Amino acid sequence: MDGRDLVRSVKLLGSVRGLRTVRSAWRRRRSDARTLPARGAERARVPGPVVGAEPEPGGGVVRFARSELRIRVAVGGAVFWAWDGAEPLPSYALPGPAPEPDPRAELEPDKDGGWQVVSERLTVAVSRNGAVELRTPGGVVLRRELPPRWWEPVGGGPARWVQRSEVPADARFFGLGGRASGPRLRDGVYGLWNTDPGGHFGPGDDPLYLTMPVQVVVSDAGTHLAFHDNSWAGRVTLQEGEVGAGSGHDRPGTCEVRMDGGPLRCWVVAGTPARVLQGWTALTGAPALPPSWALGPQHARWGFGSEREVRRVVAGYRERGLPLSVLHLDIDHYDAHQVFTVDRRRFPDLPGLAEELRADGVRLVSIVDPAVKAEPGVPVFDSGAAVGEGGAFVRDAQGRVVIGEVWPGACGYPDFTDPLVRDWWGSLYEERLAQGFSGVWHDMNEPVSFAAFGDPTLPRSARHCLEGRGGDHREAHNVYGLAMARAGYEGLRRLRPDERPFLFSRSGWAGMQRYGGTWSGDVATGWPGLRASLALVMGLGLCGVPYSGPDVGGFDGSPSPELYLRWFQLGAYLPLFRTHAAIDAGRREPWEFGPEVLEHTRAALAERERLHPYFVTLSQLARLTGAPYVRPLWWGAPGDRALRECEDAFLLGDALLVAPVLEAGVERRAVRLPRGRWYDTATGMAYEGPGQILVDAPLSRTPVLARAGAVIPVRGADGGTELEVWAPPPGLSGGGLVVRDTGDGWEPAEVERYTSRLADGRVVVERDGGESGVTCPVRVRGIQASGQV
Repeated sequence: MDGRDLVRSVKLLGSVRGLRTVRSAWRRRRSDARTLPARGAERARVPGPVVGAEPEPGGGVVRFARSELRIRVAVGGAVFWAWDGAEPLPSYALPGPAPEPDPRAELEPDKDGGWQVVSERLTVAVSRNGAVELRTPGGVVLRRELPPRWWEPVGGGPARWVQRSEVPADARFFGLGGRASGPRLRDGVYGLWNTDPGGHFGPGDDPLYLTMPVQVVVSDAGTHLAFHDNSWAGRVTLQEGEVGAGSGHDRPGTCEVRMDGGPLRCWVVAGTPARVLQGWTALTGAPALPPSWALGPQHARWGFGSEREVRRVVAGYRERGLPLSVLHLDIDHYDAHQVFTVDRRRFPDLPGLAEELRADGVRLVSIVDPAVKAEPGVPVFDSGAAVGEGGAFVRDAQGRVVIGEVWPGACGYPDFTDPLVRDWWGSLYEERLAQGFSGVWHDMNEPVSFAAFGDPTLPRSARHCLEGRGGDHREAHNVYGLAMARAGYEGLRRLRPDERPFLFSRSGWAGMQRYGGTWSGDVATGWPGLRASLALVMGLGLCGVPYSGPDVGGFDGSPSPELYLRWFQLGAYLPLFRTHAAIDAGRREPWEFGPEVLEHTRAALAERERLHPYFVTLSQLARLTGAPYVRPLWWGAPGDRALRECEDAFLLGDALLVAPVLEAGVERRAVRLPRGRWYDTATGMAYEGPGQILVDAPLSRTPVLARAGAVIPVRGADGGTELEVWAPPPGLSGGGLVVRDTGDGWEPAEVERYTSRLADGRVVVERDGGESGVTCPVRVRGIQASGQV
């Protein structure tokens, strides 16, 4: 750190807090230097030649001169492989016991002294030197793992390792959690360490709040997901391959995973994209189902400041006839920024306000930060100190509470990797419910400690429970937000067992979908931030987190009316549709941007409300199948290379293709279509795919195309559900799934299947397997209205 860093920190946070961040950073650095010894000399190791094998259920163990490899095919088709005796458990990604091994998969000798395990969906071939090939049943190589390498400190300590892989030359990489530069991950290095970028971020910033060692690889050979189950800090280096253009000398794509410690173990799921996501959520848990109201329009701002301002904003929506389902309160409603408190001067009757808004159809959602003001006499800190034998807070190697600098000042951090602490923390949400809140959003849970320099988090030497195993922050950091989400979700379920909890979290890890969703964090205001918003939602959906969305309008600056409108129009088609901004970034209410923007946002809100039954259906299908609401265009045709290159449009479910405007001044844009007939929902014009078309994109709307034959549940003029059916082409049929809104409890959902077809020039809609047939109104689009059925 130099003088400029100090001046910058003081200017940013104020003289007292700025100096505290300097002290916090030096304290963290000193703790790590004292507790974590330098690695010193290291001894490199590779597996060596094969020396034998031992069959086990679902696979077996292949032994090498200096290591051993366990391969296990699970019931359902997922493949697990691990080195040096690592097992599937313990794992924060898995919700319970590991899947049972598939008894049909057996370890058997392969050619050239290697071994193989043949299963229904994959063949795993192990070479005599430790390379692992994953092949389709037809023998096509999906992925080739080269022999790994470890570096073990001579003086003892965790071994770091590298695993290099090759994929087909035409393959494209996706995933790795929330990446602003995606959804397609181009050549580069991607960090695996959940990080608050500080203030705002754009497409060039990496890593961000939510990283996962989960990569989805799509090629002509097939689609597969590879998950390196290791929560330590690491990085992934990707390089796309190059097809030889007929020369026969393809260069494969490469992936290199480097981890600073922890086990070398991996899960692989292969198949169609739908089957891959279904297998992934079967492994890591079904996504939490948001309440129906959480699929409506939401509004937030850091800086409402008072009950009066909250009422003014809600009244502004109502007076202008704009729908609003949720309003979020940020840290400014707390008393001195202390979690689980209320500033009584600004919010003298928060329960009364919540009741009043709820009667008007608006729910209140509260921010919850993990940092607790570390001061005797603070109720949350005192109650945490009494948890278990050592208290609830993360401690250093000397047993002292680790202190960081956050909004309330000097703070302690609950150790959510301790089951007792999770139970205690979950019980604190009773206060939020008593204040009238219907849900929570977790922030600052990477976790963050303001720092004038270095990594803005806890010392890597800080000690954690890790479910009783014990360890330090190097292993616990990336799962901190996930464990906090678990604490909050389970606490809300205990406190209100008849209602589905609503929770979303800025940080998390693989498996976080079990407890809720996420949002973009502090995306920078600007056209690059708008593009990054879509990349984050698509990438997270492919990692099994279907419910997410950005801060509409960007977090930190003042968007132009055009930028705000285009962001709003995109948000209207994303699962979490929420405006939000920083305290000094201006207002985000639609009427603040002029009458033209107001009218166009009104249309976007009306369409979101009309599509509410469709979003309910998509949320239920995400829970049942793992399929994200927002899907890349290649979802149904992963072999289409042109679709794999498309990053500026997406499928909303199977029925709609949304082509948002992501650049200034655009009123006409190109759209690449998957195979089949597509209708422009605004004009009714039909287009045939595959191919690229030009469509109008006036300021008044976002281009949306409907798949021919689609059956889409929508909200009718009377508030009931209707079926909107887009005419199928002659000789072909279509269809769709509908799941009715069963309320905000735990009632089981029934999936209704509908088909559509042309018969004698009319569209016929039928329900499969339903004794009552079609019981709601049907509106046919895409043909002349006469003769509709």
